[in-house]
Amino acid sequence: MVAEARDPDGDAGPLDGLTVLDASRVLVGPFCTMQLGDLGAEVIKIERPGEGDQTRTWRPPAFGEDDGDGDRDGDDADGANGAQSAYYASVNRNKRSVELNLASEAGREVFRDLAREADVLVENFRVGKMDDWGLDYPELAAENPGLIYCGLSGYGEWGPDRDEPAYDIVMQARGGFMSITGVEGGAPVRIGVALADIGAGMYATQAILAALLERELGDGTGQKIDVSLLDGQAAWTSYMAANYFASGEPPGRMGSKHPNIAPYQAFETRDGYVVVACASDAFWPRLCEALDRPDLLADERFETNEKRVRNRDALDPALDAAFAELTTERALDRLGEHGVPASPVRDMAEVFDDPQLAARDMVAEFDHPTAGPMRVPGSPMHFSRTPTTVRRYPPSLGEHTEAVLGEYGYGDGDLDELKRQGAIPE
Repeated sequence: MVAEARDPDGDAGPLDGLTVLDASRVLVGPFCTMQLGDLGAEVIKIERPGEGDQTRTWRPPAFGEDDGDGDRDGDDADGANGAQSAYYASVNRNKRSVELNLASEAGREVFRDLAREADVLVENFRVGKMDDWGLDYPELAAENPGLIYCGLSGYGEWGPDRDEPAYDIVMQARGGFMSITGVEGGAPVRIGVALADIGAGMYATQAILAALLERELGDGTGQKIDVSLLDGQAAWTSYMAANYFASGEPPGRMGSKHPNIAPYQAFETRDGYVVVACASDAFWPRLCEALDRPDLLADERFETNEKRVRNRDALDPALDAAFAELTTERALDRLGEHGVPASPVRDMAEVFDDPQLAARDMVAEFDHPTAGPMRVPGSPMHFSRTPTTVRRYPPSLGEHTEAVLGEYGYGDGDLDELKRQGAIPE
């Protein structure tokens, strides 16, 4: 492949030497390929000339804004003075950007050249679009039998709804998550991040790694992977779905409460909220002692988790009253003294000021040549010998077009001809 061979000293990531052709955009595909890049793969991100990934224009906020109001004077992909959308930056590190017009035959020929040398291809175009372009798996695998080809879509490549449009909030609603998220009796609530996209992106990464291993252990032949957002949401319902299958009753919204454990929820204090997780009966006596409520410990209605779950209507008001008398700091001190799992409900500023996350390198920092300093969440994957690394900042649109194509044998004259044919920008 075009990427260099594995570093024998073990300083590179576990996927060092693999090349990923990333024909995806927005979130599900870029989240998947960012993980592969963090693991050491060479990721080549294909973007539409002049426009790029849609998320480049999803601002404010942006890194490198010069006036603070997010006004970027038009629809330019990267902002004025090279500012970069925070959304785009969050999922596009460790990649190189190539502007390539797949609507042109010349652009598609270049894409075939890149795919011929790739280990993995990831795309999330409308189902059937790659087929229309002659860039589907059978076509590309005919010239590169070892190719792992991952197609991502809302509903998958077969089934009655395969052609329906899909967005994260639609998937959270249709996949059941909004029926169990929010307070009892309240309106349905979308989970605060695009969980359907991120979940499917994680499944895609897992499937790609499995296919790479199978290729390595087998005869070197790749395969096609089909991952859908709706399938991912259905899989992630996990014990909530099992509760329904066992009881015949669809679970509803319970706020922060857990259907199978009590107490396992947030309680309001005098000045905020505290989350408590009595995940086993061993924590119940400790909680009662922390709250100075021996009466609750003596009440046989609450002596086991099963009884506490069945008697929530009596338990919750008693605990609500106990926590309402305490400040958040005092409640956490008492719970900590008695070994009860608990936490304040923190905002993003508090989360990323946590010494534990700092110790785990969970903030990735880079210096972008036009947007300036950037900080985004780091990789949660830690290896003893082949570390994940932030090797590249999120690229500007088309930043590596000529350099990457040069690595694939395109000389200056070839690039001029591609520009004339509209395959790459002038």
